[in-house]
Amino acid sequence: MSLNARIAQFYDRSSPIWLDTWGEQMHHGYYTSETKDHQKAQLDMIERLLDWGNFKGEAPRILDAGCGVGGSSRYLVKKYPGSSALGLTLSPVQAKRGRDFNHQVGLDGQIEIRAQDVLSLDPIKDGPFDLIWSLESAEHMADKKGLLKLFFDALSPGGQLIMATWCTRSEPPALRARERQTLSRIEQLYHLPPMVSVDTLRQAAQQTGWEHIDTADWSNAVEPFWKAVIKTGLNPANWPGLIKAGSGTIKGAWAMRYMRRGFKLKCIRYGLLRAQKPLT
Repeated sequence: MSLNARIAQFYDRSSPIWLDTWGEQMHHGYYTSETKDHQKAQLDMIERLLDWGNFKGEAPRILDAGCGVGGSSRYLVKKYPGSSALGLTLSPVQAKRGRDFNHQVGLDGQIEIRAQDVLSLDPIKDGPFDLIWSLESAEHMADKKGLLKLFFDALSPGGQLIMATWCTRSEPPALRARERQTLSRIEQLYHLPPMVSVDTLRQAAQQTGWEHIDTADWSNAVEPFWKAVIKTGLNPANWPGLIKAGSGTIKGAWAMRYMRRGFKLKCIRYGLLRAQKPLT
């Protein structure tokens, strides 16, 4: 089974239980010392990313690359009246649920959600876009330079990219044996190609022609999310759903302990990249 097929199967099976327990935002939350509501932390993540990305709200056309069930798409389209969005996910189950959500809130005409590999996007036919939003999906794609080139080609001149993705820590020093083992388990259980550092993302962006490139590490702000997710997984009320979802989802739940270990060891990082396509 190909990597994309494994990813699609994983999210097909695990998304229903996530939706039942966490709702439509399928990503980390942003935490401060005052944060008490985990789902609000997920919405705070969107707002913080927009602020950090220096996004001015001029985005008639948005690409939500790796959209899950379209939570970000709906949030952005509601926040910026007059905008429209295309969301792509590998999971047919997520795409169907996303379209259902769109219909429920009357956004069918503004948001399209497809079960499609982001890397198969046609920049000419599907674009151009004014904002490309990539929230915790780039870790699933091996060719980071190719992905950034595709995003570059799909944007209008002056268009913006805001990306958040799981990364490894930068080297040197070289990763230790326990760090490599932890990362390997995360990559195996979450169906990821080898992860890269945020420095590697910056270099790939520089080589692709982007300008106003910046990166950040928000690991400390998102780490509490995993404690909350693990607590949810340990709730006996969720066990029937886990069992019904199958062994892949159970393994994904088991992988959460490796995520916590990775954050503790500081070998897994939550990396951000923002960049702009030149006006000319």
